[in-house]
Amino acid sequence: MSGLQFRTLDIAAKVRGGDISATEVTKAVFADIAQRDDSLNCVTRPLTDRALAAAAAVDAAVAEGRDPGALAGVPFGIKDLFDVAGQVTTAGSKVLANDPPATRDAALVARLIDAGAIPVALTNMDEFAYGFATDNAHHGVTRNPHAPDHLAGGSSGGSAAGVAARLFSLGLGSDTNGSIRVPASLCGIWGLRATQGRLPIEGSYPFVASLDTVGPFADSAGGLRACFEALVQTENAPVDVGALKVARLGGWFAENMSAPMAEAVEALGARLGATQTVELPEVARARASAFVISASEGAALHLHRLRKQAQDYDPSVRDRLLAGALLPASLIFQAHRLRNWFRARMHEAFADADILLAPAVVGEAPRFDQPMIEVGGKMVSARANLGLYTQPLTLAGFPVLTVPMKTTGLPLGAQLIARPGREDLLLALGESLERDGTALARLA
Repeated sequence: MSGLQFRTLDIAAKVRGGDISATEVTKAVFADIAQRDDSLNCVTRPLTDRALAAAAAVDAAVAEGRDPGALAGVPFGIKDLFDVAGQVTTAGSKVLANDPPATRDAALVARLIDAGAIPVALTNMDEFAYGFATDNAHHGVTRNPHAPDHLAGGSSGGSAAGVAARLFSLGLGSDTNGSIRVPASLCGIWGLRATQGRLPIEGSYPFVASLDTVGPFADSAGGLRACFEALVQTENAPVDVGALKVARLGGWFAENMSAPMAEAVEALGARLGATQTVELPEVARARASAFVISASEGAALHLHRLRKQAQDYDPSVRDRLLAGALLPASLIFQAHRLRNWFRARMHEAFADADILLAPAVVGEAPRFDQPMIEVGGKMVSARANLGLYTQPLTLAGFPVLTVPMKTTGLPLGAQLIARPGREDLLLALGESLERDGTALARLA
């Protein structure tokens, strides 16, 4: 796999030190996108003028002896539900194509640019973030860089696959039910679903207001930590990783795994000393509640447009939104009550652990022409069920780090979960695992 020669922290160090220029890096990125993205379909709109202007500003800062930012010259992709000044935010849909362009950057986009990172592209996604496949009726399917006949996962698949393909070093995504964790796992990269509310969602098109969360993808654990620090605008305090207690989630999270996933999780658990098992109660109901809340709130957001432009929607998204509009209020109320109850049970799960370990998906990325996975001994729709292990955790709003595990086949990722606000523990543990390398994939 070709692409960027250096990873996030190395690019920033070389640009800051004057060994390479941000403009050189940026031009190489666009040449690579032009050469390779036709076969991957990660990018929907290159941001050539904006990127070159940002790179020139970084190079000027370096030449004048000013601080160009911790992420100087690092290229990043942007899921097309984040506002970028001068661009129409389409959320992957032709429904919004005639809206006026954004007048300012989304908060997260602006913070990365302030840190010296270079916005190079808007990326493909499931329409309105409603899906796990990045199979878009308007822009096509994003292909997995490790196996182009397989799905990249979604809904933030364009950003994840772009990082995996080394078209850019960092990516911005959103995660309502698993839209960062699923593609990070299937593409074999690092992804962070931040604590709900920890990162600002200002300037991002909503899907499910009560569940929506945002976060980054990265080509390395160190790059992810640096990106997160830029997004929260503060540095993480040191963490004694050796003192962290890790437990595995059992029950629901130990069922339905493919043999390669089970083997990889076992190896990672052994590396982390995760001898304790914790079982969350009512996980199936938690997942069902996430479905109900997502369907009902998504329908409420789009109902006025559906009445006028139903034909412009992706048919599969339209049908699910219309079904959500028919859900009875009593069921929605019960789903929110279950959410509050489940959140309390999640807190209890950390009584004797600092980190919880679970698989991110059941197995390897399915083929895009056969989008099925095995659950309960039956082949079911991947688009509806790739979130089997991510959706239940959505309800609690806890931070989750996706780590790429060592496998002999296609990539597989695990979820590491921490208490709210403890992304520092996850990122420090991720960097420790990356340095050690015994249970993690060596990224190309």
